[in-house]
Amino acid sequence: MVEVKELELAGVYEITPQRFGDDRGFFSETYSAPGLVAAGIDLVFVQDNHSLSRAAGVLRGLHYQLPPFAQDKLVRVVHGAIFDVAVDIRKNSPTFGRWLGLEVSAEKWNQILVPRGFAHGFVTLVPDTEVVYKVTERYAPEHDRSIRFDDPAIGIDWPVPAAGITLSDKDRGAPLLADAQIFE
Repeated sequence: MVEVKELELAGVYEITPQRFGDDRGFFSETYSAPGLVAAGIDLVFVQDNHSLSRAAGVLRGLHYQLPPFAQDKLVRVVHGAIFDVAVDIRKNSPTFGRWLGLEVSAEKWNQILVPRGFAHGFVTLVPDTEVVYKVTERYAPEHDRSIRFDDPAIGIDWPVPAAGITLSDKDRGAPLLADAQIFE
């Protein structure tokens, strides 16, 4: 059993798998293709990714891949917590440039499904946060793109002050949405 809730931007979902606990611990089916298909989500995932961020305030994103390697992502946290963001970068979408954020954590046991056509990023809220996510296309460096996390045209309200954010060189040098190669 899985709870699936569509969020404010069409195609972005919060997914919460059922968790069964007793004095030994718990068991959870964290991914079920039939469960998602029953909710109208029919995706084939081809790769799992796992990241560890040692400090709170590590920001990864905003990342995406262009077609034909555009990725849907199913993101969950196995330890810690993140503020996860999806930005609609489909040029002809009625919600182009809009973003939404969702706290995803090991405690909440929730996940977020970010569809292709969206830039994705997250900031860690606590130290030693581990994020695991499934993607529907392999990593293709020649199609990999990013957008500035602090682009004023998008206006993401990150819950961590700018002075407390740690970025990679790649993310620090990312272009603004207006200058980025996006989905037609």
